[in-house]
Parts: sequence; structure tokens; C-alpha cells
Amino acid sequence: QVQLAESGGGSVHAGGSLTLSCVFSGATFSLMGWYRQAPGKQRELVADVTPGGLTSFGDFVEGRFTISRDYNKNTVNLHLNSLKTEDTAVYLCYGLRLGKEYWGQGTQVTVSS
Repeated sequence: QVQLAESGGGSVHAGGSLTLSCVFSGATFSLMGWYRQAPGKQRELVADVTPGGLTSFGDFVEGRFTISRDYNKNTVNLHLNSLKTEDTAVYLCYGLRLGKEYWGQGTQVTVSS
């Protein structure tokens, strides 16, 4: 059974950092990454990484976040730095396998001023 298990969300002050982790189990995935969704807004790409290590980021990231992929542990980590209040959202782990999308349940990130 395919599962995506997220961890690492929480509450921080603006300027702080968090690391989110997602463990993929039950299958291997091609594209792996993170999206986010804030109340009343559309879901948007935060970052993703291909099997070859190529990364993509949402325009709003502006160099503040990094994504890393551990192939042995089938895990993707998202490092959030210089967080802003507008980064407050539910962050969802995402995987693509054989053209099908898989989603985690999400982890809340709250940034206060």
C-alpha cells in the first residue's frame, strides 16, 4: 500500500526555520515534492525534485527553501528558512508514479509575526 507520511510542521516566528520530512512507502516514485495550501487560496508548488536531482521551486520561495531527496530512505526533506507570515499554510507531500499523483495528509506550518 502506498503511503506518504509527513512530519515536521509547527509554529515559528517570522525569520525562523523548519524542516519538513516525507517518507514514501509501498512504491518508488519519479517526481517527489511539496505543495502548500493556505485558507482561501489555491494549492501551489513549493518545491519538487526529479530522480536525477533536478529541482523546481515556486516563485515565492526566492532562495529561502531547499529540497533534498534521500534515495536510500525514500524520503524528501524540505528545509524552510527565513519564514514569513505569508508562508503559513498546510504543506502537502506529493509523489508521482506512473502518471498517477499521490498525496500526504498535510502538515500545518504557522508563522507568526
